[in-house]
Amino acid sequence: MDNLSDTLEKLKLTGSDCASDKLDGCLDCLLQALGQNNVESSEKILQSGILQVFASLLNSQSSCTAKIAHIIAEIAKNEQLRIPCVDAGLIPPLVQLLNCKDQEVLLQTGRALGNICYDSHSLQAQLINMGVIPTLVKLLGVHSQNTPLTEMCLVAFGNLAELESSKEQFASTNVADELVKLFKKQTEHEKKEMIFEVLAPLAENDAIKLQLVEAGLVECLLDIVHQTVNSEKEDDIAELKTASDLMVLLLLGDESMQKLFEGGKGSVFQRVLSWLPSHNHQLQLAGALAIANFARNDGNCIHMVDNGIVQKLIDLLDRHVEDGNVTVQHAALSALRNLAIPVVNKAKMLSAGVAEEVLKFLKSEMPPVQFKLLGTLRMLIDAQAEAAEQLGKNTKLVERLVEWCEAKDHAGVMGESNRLLSALIRHSKSKDVIRTIVESGGIKHLVTMATSEHVIMQNEALVALGLIAALELQTAECELESAKLVQVLHRLLSDERSAPEIKYNSMVLICAVMGSEPLHKEVQSLAFLDVVSKLRSHENKTVAQQASLTEQKLTVQS
Repeated sequence: MDNLSDTLEKLKLTGSDCASDKLDGCLDCLLQALGQNNVESSEKILQSGILQVFASLLNSQSSCTAKIAHIIAEIAKNEQLRIPCVDAGLIPPLVQLLNCKDQEVLLQTGRALGNICYDSHSLQAQLINMGVIPTLVKLLGVHSQNTPLTEMCLVAFGNLAELESSKEQFASTNVADELVKLFKKQTEHEKKEMIFEVLAPLAENDAIKLQLVEAGLVECLLDIVHQTVNSEKEDDIAELKTASDLMVLLLLGDESMQKLFEGGKGSVFQRVLSWLPSHNHQLQLAGALAIANFARNDGNCIHMVDNGIVQKLIDLLDRHVEDGNVTVQHAALSALRNLAIPVVNKAKMLSAGVAEEVLKFLKSEMPPVQFKLLGTLRMLIDAQAEAAEQLGKNTKLVERLVEWCEAKDHAGVMGESNRLLSALIRHSKSKDVIRTIVESGGIKHLVTMATSEHVIMQNEALVALGLIAALELQTAECELESAKLVQVLHRLLSDERSAPEIKYNSMVLICAVMGSEPLHKEVQSLAFLDVVSKLRSHENKTVAQQASLTEQKLTVQS
């Protein structure tokens, strides 16, 4: 180690004289010391103050530049020495060196910058601001035959792509073309994996999604799926998963998705359809998720339903009813839910047996599956009176909904159960449905739903409760009383923050429940007249008119 101290002293003396023959030997000596004991040697280098000398040497480039960058790369492997490298002013000259032609200098410079900025978002952001992304993309294109240099660029992209601020810069380069070009040349699993690790974070950006699609990435991904689908090798299974996951990610962008759909005639869309009947769970999952993504606008949904997609999804779900794959169940139900959104699809999907298929999963204990199942049924019965009545009279379904309305650990499932309970009444307007819900103990949940923080849910609850009061008041009387409906309505009308439609529907409901003696008594005991008379001057005309009508009714019946 004394040898190292001597070397550092010499370096200080010759550092300013770049042409010195001694410099080269000193640098070799440093590299050798770092190779033998990196931590101890790095500490000595730091204490010697030589880092500042390196900064000036880098600025004046020489035949030793690659070795200096190499030494900095080795030193910066030590976490505690990264900030001293920054403080010594090494980053600006290193960034400048990315513009040189010498491939060894480029490689060691890239390594040095990568190690200094490793795991530091603020330093990586500094590099982005200094414009390294376009420079690195250019390097990848120019030096694509140089494997170490290519890998250095990929590692840098992988680190920088994690920062949101990088995406815009990447999108303004031809990184998509370069990466796809590079990907097509690869045969080894590890090399493909490296490129995948860069593609995944970049593909989160919609503009880059489209660029990757236009650069032909999808065709590469489909080839990988084709080559690996029947393989049992671990690498192939991993590659299949990565390729199909990335494919689904590309479909999350509206433009990239529409480009690949091509009016339902696109070869990519057709290939994805063939994944659904596959025996490979990963492909089934990717296929169902892809369909769910294609089903993000009405035109695509209508086209797919008209061309038989529903039966394919039903067949897929059927294979996963008993001890099925939860992720596949969730994905297939997501696809059906999206497909059920356009009005013209609902009746077609109902007659294809979607509701019956979905009900097979009622026994599922998995909240994500429960959530999608509820959403699918709610979409299907929208304005479909017959289906709403049929499902609303299904005691098993209604009892399960009431149970899920209490799933406090799963807010999504709880909310969707309440909404479906309300929807069954609103769309069926059926006395039988109301009786089934009353007998199953669902009324208290609708009253609680009327106090939700979401106006849309409050409103759906109040409309359903209004129908109950209009059609089956005597049957529901006890439940409405014990759920404290009248007090809830008083609170909603008194609260200045209540939306106009909430105030309106609350008053309609007050008028309706006065046909019940115990509820009427509660209304009289709660000074509703004061609250309602104030609403006659409400800025919303419909609310003001309903307030006048309600006031008259309250006065006549008091």
